[in-house]
Amino acid sequence: MGTRQAILAELSTAFSPTAVEVIDESAAHAGHAGNTGGGHFHVRMVAEAFRGKTAVQRHRMVYAALDAEMKAGAIHALSMELTAPGEAPDRP
Repeated sequence: MGTRQAILAELSTAFSPTAVEVIDESAAHAGHAGNTGGGHFHVRMVAEAFRGKTAVQRHRMVYAALDAEMKAGAIHALSMELTAPGEAPDRP
């Protein structure tokens, strides 16, 4: 199983999201300083678990769910858009 699929599986198990998308952006960051081989990923996810949580709390929840992949070095960078159902996406 590739890293993108592993992330998707972990997030699906941990959050039972109503929507989840994992985008592998690694190719755009090839040769990035400090990258020891892990990928760059962007997660968009809608889950009831995020209701009433701050952005920091939501990010910590996702980092906890992906702890094994982070520690293994499979993920070098992770950006996230995390919302509860009915919330507008947090975009600039």
